[in-house]
Amino acid sequence: MFRTSLTAAAILAAAPALAAPEAYSLDPSHSQIVFNYNHLGFSTTYGMFSGFEGEILFDAENPAASSVQVSMPVTMMFTGWEQRDAHFTSPDFLDAAANETVTFNSTGIEVTGENTALITGDLTLNGITKSVVLDTTLNQQADHPMENKPWLGFDATTTLLRSDFDAGMFAPFVSDEVEVFISIEAGKDSANES
Repeated sequence: MFRTSLTAAAILAAAPALAAPEAYSLDPSHSQIVFNYNHLGFSTTYGMFSGFEGEILFDAENPAASSVQVSMPVTMMFTGWEQRDAHFTSPDFLDAAANETVTFNSTGIEVTGENTALITGDLTLNGITKSVVLDTTLNQQADHPMENKPWLGFDATTTLLRSDFDAGMFAPFVSDEVEVFISIEAGKDSANES
């Protein structure tokens, strides 16, 4: 038994160390969520969120072992019309006074292609948490030419139902479905740079 333990220890010592996921912080100046919904069949209304904070733990060798957590203030939503913004952040919809922050925390990643994956996570919006799936593409993993450090860029899409988050006023006349388009950049944290 002693010899077996020594052999196992020798094999483990000789095996290459697995690289740990590396931390990247979101770049709020180049990250945004754009959403749209149908308004009474007459038009498509657009809006966006900004003001991101968050971190990606990115495992380049095993992307399925990566993770992401993001938060943003509800009040950083912009639709281009102040009265609509005020209504959307009122208790009729997202109740920003009671639920100041939108959060997303990944719970699993399914790699679907060389640069694509389905990221499942818990989205908390209006004080309600639901599981959502982001259809995600890694646009680029490279050194940033101005920041001079490793950088990531992703696009993702999903569709949400307003009613799932107790924000379904006027549905179905104003569509319950909201299409969501996400584009983010993230830079490698200085403490993790080699």
